Amino acid sequence: MLVSADVYRPAAIKQLEQVAGKVNAKFVNSSTDENPIDIAKRAIEEAKIQYQDILIIDTAGRLHIDDTMMDEIKALTAAVNPSETLFVVDAMTGQDAANTAKAFNDALPLTGVILTKTDGDARGGAALSVRAITGKPIKFLGRGEKLGELELFHPERIAQRILGMGDVLSLVEEVEQKIDRDKAEKMAKKMQKGGDFDLEDLLTQFQQMKSMGGMAGFLDKMPGMSGSDMQKAVEDAKPEEKVREMEALINSMTPFERKNPDKINPSRKRRIAAGSGREIQDVNRLLKQHKQMAKMMKMISKPEGISKMMKSMQGLMGGGSAGGGGPLFGGGQQGTKNVNPEQMAKQMGLDPNNMPSTEEMQKQMQEMQNQAPKKFKTRF
Repeated sequence: MLVSADVYRPAAIKQLEQVAGKVNAKFVNSSTDENPIDIAKRAIEEAKIQYQDILIIDTAGRLHIDDTMMDEIKALTAAVNPSETLFVVDAMTGQDAANTAKAFNDALPLTGVILTKTDGDARGGAALSVRAITGKPIKFLGRGEKLGELELFHPERIAQRILGMGDVLSLVEEVEQKIDRDKAEKMAKKMQKGGDFDLEDLLTQFQQMKSMGGMAGFLDKMPGMSGSDMQKAVEDAKPEEKVREMEALINSMTPFERKNPDKINPSRKRRIAAGSGREIQDVNRLLKQHKQMAKMMKMISKPEGISKMMKSMQGLMGGGSAGGGGPLFGGGQQGTKNVNPEQMAKQMGLDPNNMPSTEEMQKQMQEMQNQAPKKFKTRF
């Protein structure tokens, strides 16, 4: 069950109601005319009546320097005596997150932290600061605004991101959760039988990549890719915009055209371009990219195809050895991500002149791992 005690923003109440609807959770109505404490008490009684053993009370955002708002949250906490008091902190604020966390920890009996906006430039260094200052475990990470982008905190994985080692385990979990297994198996069987990779298949690939945060989000979890020149180049190229354009082109095609791209003649190209608001050159570019993808899919469908593709990729990536000098990344895995201590400090929101050693960082991460529960459930 959810309830909003944010009486300062009418939109906050409406937004939480929409979230409750999306996750099929009970919602207790509130209004800006009510007192936050009265709202919380009424919600608790409503939860008991409806036999809801979990109640989340969403409070208004506030600055620790606002004495009036801090007094309000203290009074609310004392009135409802929650089993969990979670501090939500913005990872992008860097060292400021640690200062704010200290002020809230001194004022409230915090039981944990939720770190948001970890999909931005910050690699999670705020996690170290907040954990060290509050002594409270980080329980969740927010990687975006969608409901599926709130994940359990895994200390060893955030350490790998900070050090530029990627987060393959989270990537695997995300694939398992978000990729349509039936569609994937159907396409795999189709390729194994020598079937053609058509534009319908390409559209499915686009949709699956988008569900995983796009190409930039994918690279962020790959070892050596987080913060690399390649990831920056991908972000600068704005692939999501290009994918949307190509989706519009494919959606403007008839089922016959999607299944038979080689039958798309100049007349059809003009109609597709007009229907999607694009140019004929865009249609030609899409067909060319599809042709390249189709060749790759045919290659990997053969028994020796994977090894051939990996060898060609290894050549592009610098031969797989440190400093290999490949044309794409200018070196192997180490060359892809040269760790700059000063840059790492800035990403982590720490003082470049007072960076913890690798041993200290690992020790802090181990402490975080020991503190973080395997499962988390809020009760009152």
